[in-house]
Amino acid sequence: MSGVAIETHGLGKRYRSLWALKDFSVSLPANKVIALVGANGAGKSTLMSIAAGILPASEGEIHIDGRVVLLSQEKPLYRSFKVSDMLAFGRHLNRVWDQQRALNWLGRFDIPLDRPCGKLSGGQQTQVAMSVALGARPSVLLLDEPLANLDPVARRDVTGELLAEVADSDMTVVLSTHVVAELAGVGDHLLLLSQGHSTLDGDVEDLLTQHARLVGPRAAAPPVEGQVVQEQHTERQSTFVVRTLLGADTPVAEPWKAQPLTLEDLVLAYLKPNRSPGEEL
Repeated sequence: MSGVAIETHGLGKRYRSLWALKDFSVSLPANKVIALVGANGAGKSTLMSIAAGILPASEGEIHIDGRVVLLSQEKPLYRSFKVSDMLAFGRHLNRVWDQQRALNWLGRFDIPLDRPCGKLSGGQQTQVAMSVALGARPSVLLLDEPLANLDPVARRDVTGELLAEVADSDMTVVLSTHVVAELAGVGDHLLLLSQGHSTLDGDVEDLLTQHARLVGPRAAAPPVEGQVVQEQHTERQSTFVVRTLLGADTPVAEPWKAQPLTLEDLVLAYLKPNRSPGEEL
């Protein structure tokens, strides 16, 4: 499993008659930031919980390279504990512990060690929980919407520091988020889930290179061969998001135009393949 952080084969999780994951097989690279995206109920939290050993799989296999730490939106903090107490508690719970790494994270965000966690703001509590997670020196850090209560500037700062942590270590980060617009410049690898299945999986730059938006006169099909991911039609114009070998460099005849996609465009095209005229992305 050299170079692979998480690998699954036919993984499935069933809740009575409902499959949260079904026949799920992926191979996620190590030492990367992996953006895990999908609508509510797509299976993101289930996948993370199975990877962390919290939930048993109903079928299939999952293999993790190294230690796993899961940090969810419900941060595991004791309100009466001082920040320093939480670090001591983390050291007690983990066989591997890096006190300096945890302290360094808190220092980046000026979190006071002598203040009870219950007296901290929601954003400060997030930093304490993150410091405990990093102090455990995980090989794979699973972040299930833990930044949801941070403002956009704070989220940008935290994700920037996480990128630095990945660059300076052998850690892999799997980041689940609903804030699609903030994925640009953060994720190296994209895993898009829909109804318990993998819809899109690959290196972000490669995926962006393979896709294009084609805009031209009203038509039943795009002017090039490829997988039609999304289409929108008005009375006079058609817009297709297509996966082709050349992406936005695909040659098209006038009056058609090929345009590149942003990461947000790409994700939303797969999440909402058919749009009504005038509908916002």
